[in-house]
Amino acid sequence: MADDRGRDASSAPPAKPTSRLLTRGLKLALWGIAALLVLSSPLWAPLFMRRMAFFRVRRIEIIGARYVAPSDILARLHVDTTVSVWDPTRALVARVAKHPEIETVAIHRKLPGTLVVEVTERAPVALVPAANGFRVYDARGVALPIDPTRVTVDAPVLMRADVGILRLLGAMRVRAPSLYSRVSSVQRVGAAQDELLLELKDVPVRAMQDVTIERLADIDPVAADLNRKQLRVAEIDLRFRDQVIARLQ
Repeated sequence: MADDRGRDASSAPPAKPTSRLLTRGLKLALWGIAALLVLSSPLWAPLFMRRMAFFRVRRIEIIGARYVAPSDILARLHVDTTVSVWDPTRALVARVAKHPEIETVAIHRKLPGTLVVEVTERAPVALVPAANGFRVYDARGVALPIDPTRVTVDAPVLMRADVGILRLLGAMRVRAPSLYSRVSSVQRVGAAQDELLLELKDVPVRAMQDVTIERLADIDPVAADLNRKQLRVAEIDLRFRDQVIARLQ
């Protein structure tokens, strides 16, 4: 019987490898087609969904606009209910970016029917007297289209659009915001106009025109020490290297 079993096993016809190869090849092909559909769906899916009324724009959200009126942004977008959220947004971004108060703009989709417009505005750093009130300037020395009678602009006052001072205020606003918030005005002083007088809300500060933010940071510890001693300060002088001179009242 053992011999018979051995003969039966050895005499069975060998399995054909061709059918296994065909099955494996078919599976690989199906997987390849599925992968191709997944990878290409970002290309063809929006084209298909742009034709569906379900994805028509019904709402626009604007984020980051403080000085620019939302109506100005909407007018530049020029989007109506015939537009799909799947339509390309490059042209919309370009139109909004042309606004002189807008520094950066990005547009995102919120399905099914909302476009989210996220803007970063150019920051005002100073107010300069003009014929009809004040004009608002940024750190580049460029006048911004902001009407301070319509929206509150909390910024120091300059007698003229001095680019050097505007750059200093711009750096101060970013790197020393608490100090910037205390500055009410800045002007050039001295015979050569190479000195600055910064009127802080608590004390005037005198410095050279090339003063750094790090040097201005010396104001706070000195002012805090004088306050603890209950001494009234008439002026803090930073003009002399490695010295902070406090003139008392």
